[in-house]
Amino acid sequence: MPDKDTPPTRKKRHTRKFKKRFLLIPLLAIILFGVYYFVSLYNTANQIVTDSYEDAGRDKSDLRDQAVDPNIHNVSVLIIGVDTSEHRKDQGNPRSDTLMLATLNQKEKSVKLVSIPRDSYVYIPEVGYETKINHAHAYGGVKATIDTVENLFDIPVDYFVKMNFEAFVDVVDAIDGIKVNVPYEFYESNSQDVKGAIHLMPGEQTLNGEEALALARTRKLDNDIERGKRQQEIIKAIVKKSVSLGSFFKLDNVIQAVGGNMTTNMTFDEMKSFVSYGIGGNELDIETYTLVGYDSQPAGIFYYMLDQAALEETKAMLRAHLEL
Repeated sequence: MPDKDTPPTRKKRHTRKFKKRFLLIPLLAIILFGVYYFVSLYNTANQIVTDSYEDAGRDKSDLRDQAVDPNIHNVSVLIIGVDTSEHRKDQGNPRSDTLMLATLNQKEKSVKLVSIPRDSYVYIPEVGYETKINHAHAYGGVKATIDTVENLFDIPVDYFVKMNFEAFVDVVDAIDGIKVNVPYEFYESNSQDVKGAIHLMPGEQTLNGEEALALARTRKLDNDIERGKRQQEIIKAIVKKSVSLGSFFKLDNVIQAVGGNMTTNMTFDEMKSFVSYGIGGNELDIETYTLVGYDSQPAGIFYYMLDQAALEETKAMLRAHLEL
């Protein structure tokens, strides 16, 4: 029997080295795949954001002394949802269907998201009189909408993101659905305007793109305020699912889903800066709000009249969050 202190033979040492090298092969392959995936994802995102760029008609907000850098400044982003699609063959600028203003605080890594009811009775600078806020986009596109929102809140709107509902459906499907609470049973049209195509029952459940869109659009059994709250919850669910580890390898699908259905005045470098809000070990802090008001029907036309005292409180909150 060989002595215990006898060193391993050359053959054994060779076998161990072979095993180590063999184990390194899959590890190296994983690393190379990861590098390739990141490079591919980066290049795809860069190209899509570049193709989606749309000038907002100004270098900066008139309410800013200088242009902002989201890497170091607190900024605001106006989210504009429009109900357009190829089958509708829309001409010109449609009315906006969804308006949300987000303010982002760089130090706190926090977001305040305010839903603006689409029937809100506000002053539209583009035409010089008061009417429903969703008319602003029809009158003058993105610029008229930004001017209206800035006039309403007296804060700068630094960036905008405009998306149609087809992008919404594709993004939710790209992350294999989102878990949300459906408040009641309802029937709703799908993205192709087929009436009653979507039927949902109440309760927490995972919805696909078409179902999530139906929940975001419907207001048959409540009102535009509750609709806005549902849209906020859906956006939060999309963000939460998108930044989860399980959705990491679906990011390419998400980016592809957005491409062609989005326009923004953000460059790719500016958009990359917002990634810092979703990392760091903590869940992204998104606080949601809706403008307070009451229904009114002068001359038989429905408007949502904003409560001025509550509006002033919202203005002050957003200004404080932006540290203006």
